[in-house]
Amino acid sequence: MNVAIIKYNAGNIRSVDHALLRLGVKAEITDDPDAIRAADKVIFPGVGEAKSTMLYLKERGMDLLLKELKQPVLGICLGQQLMCKGSEEGNTSCIGIFDEVVRRFPGGEMKVPHMGWNNLSKVKGKLFPGQLEGAYVYFVHSFYVPVCEDTAAECNYIVPFSAAMQKDNFFATQFHPEKSGDPGELILTKFLEL
Repeated sequence: MNVAIIKYNAGNIRSVDHALLRLGVKAEITDDPDAIRAADKVIFPGVGEAKSTMLYLKERGMDLLLKELKQPVLGICLGQQLMCKGSEEGNTSCIGIFDEVVRRFPGGEMKVPHMGWNNLSKVKGKLFPGQLEGAYVYFVHSFYVPVCEDTAAECNYIVPFSAAMQKDNFFATQFHPEKSGDPGELILTKFLEL
């Protein structure tokens, strides 16, 4: 199986690569459009800031490339947010796969960023079998995607939000499956089996 991890100016690429190696998959970390198009599966990870990352992607035509892919694509953390139409972070126009605007968590009694383990609810879709209902996964984020028709799993921190999303061949998680123990490994395995 040919798996491409998109290389761009965002962190977390190596931890995703190591998680795949634990599952017996040697991925190619690449920013080559031809290699990405030829891959059986594409992973779009990310830890970073929306505006500068989108600028980097647009300068290289990666925003258009991602939207055109027909194979299974998995966005992680910032990857999920950039797959939306826009973000309040830097008032950024994003890729537009999911028709949602990424919001900043409101301040108040609870700290932002939302960091650490939290549980999933209302799980559904190809990557999220019923056994993941209530499973704890690892989050680090200050911005979130509201619950919408593409939500595949929810989480509640200050407000309910999309912990995971699915639309056609596009899948995304706000949490880090590569850092989420057995539940994360199950999700990555399901993605590789698509």
